[in-house]
Amino acid sequence: MLNMLEKKNQPKEPKKKRPEGQGPIMPLPPKNSLFGNITTAILILLAIVFATSLFRDLTTESTVIPISELARDINEEKVQKITIEGDVLDVGYKDGTVKESKKEVNTPLTDTLVNYGVTSAVLGTVETEVKSPSGIGYWILSLAPFVLPILIIVFIIWFLSRQVKGAGMQAMSFGQSKARLISPHDKKQRVTFKDIAGAKEAKEELSEIVDFLKNPKKFLDIGAKIPKGVLLMGASGVGKTLLARAVAGESNVAFFSISGSEFVEMFVGVGAARTRDLFQMAKKTAPAIIFIDEIDAVGRVRGTGVGGGNDEREQTLNQILVEMDGFEPHEKVIVMAATNRPDVLDPALVRPGRFDRRVTIDLPDRNDREEILKIHARMKPFAEDVNLEVVAERTPGFSGADLYSLMNEAAILAARENRKKVSQYDLIRAIEKVMLGPERRSHLLTKKEKEITAYHEAGHALMASVLPFADPVHKISIIARGRAGGYTLKLPLEDRKLQSKKEFLDDIAVSLGGYVTERMVFGDLSTGPSNDLQVSTALARNMITKYGMSDKIGPVALEGEGGRVLFGRGVEEREYSERVSADIDSEVSRVMNEAMDKAEHILKENKKALDAIAARLIEVETIEREEYEKIIIAHGIIPKKKQDIEHQV
Repeated sequence: MLNMLEKKNQPKEPKKKRPEGQGPIMPLPPKNSLFGNITTAILILLAIVFATSLFRDLTTESTVIPISELARDINEEKVQKITIEGDVLDVGYKDGTVKESKKEVNTPLTDTLVNYGVTSAVLGTVETEVKSPSGIGYWILSLAPFVLPILIIVFIIWFLSRQVKGAGMQAMSFGQSKARLISPHDKKQRVTFKDIAGAKEAKEELSEIVDFLKNPKKFLDIGAKIPKGVLLMGASGVGKTLLARAVAGESNVAFFSISGSEFVEMFVGVGAARTRDLFQMAKKTAPAIIFIDEIDAVGRVRGTGVGGGNDEREQTLNQILVEMDGFEPHEKVIVMAATNRPDVLDPALVRPGRFDRRVTIDLPDRNDREEILKIHARMKPFAEDVNLEVVAERTPGFSGADLYSLMNEAAILAARENRKKVSQYDLIRAIEKVMLGPERRSHLLTKKEKEITAYHEAGHALMASVLPFADPVHKISIIARGRAGGYTLKLPLEDRKLQSKKEFLDDIAVSLGGYVTERMVFGDLSTGPSNDLQVSTALARNMITKYGMSDKIGPVALEGEGGRVLFGRGVEEREYSERVSADIDSEVSRVMNEAMDKAEHILKENKKALDAIAARLIEVETIEREEYEKIIIAHGIIPKKKQDIEHQV
């Protein structure tokens, strides 16, 4: 548990509102795409025209002279050679220059020159060559002015129609399933039970599914039928999706995975169509596994929604129910689903014949955490001082995803400091980074704020060390991390599944240690204890309304795990009177006041130890467990050991 000191209130950033619209019904091209396509086509056309004109200009660099000037130059014996190509004349002069002229169409050049006064004798001194236009180049140059514009227009029409056709094809495929398929032959994505640490009971339950898919005859001969649906339940990050993939990998069958939210669209009927398409695909490749992640997105209790969008979700759920246990039985298609909210699922979905096998996956214990850390450590070079057993002990409540993030953050910290190996120090820092966030050393406290923060955290730590049922202190720091201005890291000596009333009361007193210390030492209060008050008040209310730990109220559960959600906020359905509500408020106030009195009494008795811890925090900003225990031992406080906890239990 963490007791975090929050800094002074700062104006909260306004929450970003979700867009009111949910987008178009059918997938269309992006906005202004038609205008953009037309613009692109026009630009291409202009570029071609520009290139053609430029080419024409480059090829017509020679000087053009009239036929009369050519006749005069021949008479003056300046012309050496004339090349005739159609009606174009290339004239080569004796001085090396080349000029161009044109003759009359369908009239011989000799007749034209004679008409301009050129005698036959002078004309005989000029070399004349006639080139007949032929070949592919001639036809390209001749037809280009006519064919090129037509081709450009055809290309523009094809380009625009292709966009419209693409949108139409998307509309036609709107009801197709978006499930991702992992083939049994894909070795790179294959996952087996050997790749998963912990979750022993869950793997034993799922091994029956694997056995059926491998050898169904053994079950069918004795009249047994394997469950059609397997519901994986557990907190976020415990490995539900990984276990489902492992079942497919062990069975060597096709694995179709899809999220529950991918079924639901604003267009009514799409979800049901995708469901039918998904099951048809699975039946064609049977034996196969269909995995629906976050099934609570589509499988919530029917009849509780607001608005027309609920109709689409209910139709999708109805189709899933029919496919799983309807008119068309499927013996070799097993549906697996994962959720961390099994309490909101529709009863028809979890009845026998549908998801009749429910597997609960708990958070890993210390041994499981160590095994998970070893798996994530396979590809990372470690220094000699790394001890994964210590890391597992300091990470109670961590899920498999948290442990993966821890190992990754440790590697990032080592790489940031240009080191080739990950050390134990990196792993310890990564634990705090995952739990609280990165350090904010650039955020400097004033001398007064630093003193208040030090005494606040010293109050938490001292209360945890004196109270018999509180967890021992591992670290105290007044360095800002995440949203916390300082923190006291308390970790249990062993994993616990149950908590007693005495432990809850001591936890509340520890949470109020900082509040009482500020009031006792400075005669004033800051905004720092705000989070402590929220946590302790919520714990006191749960003791009374959920766990029946109040003598006045008695063994009655007055509140559940959570109410309905309306307009984005939780709405509790109270099933008790106003008088009982007043009694609850009175009991919560009593528990909080008794815990505050206990904290005030303990802190006054150990004022010297409190001052010593605070002074050391102001000096060094962070105190580890070994140094902290030396300080409290010097003031007559004995640290808790594992045997002390076992004796109390």
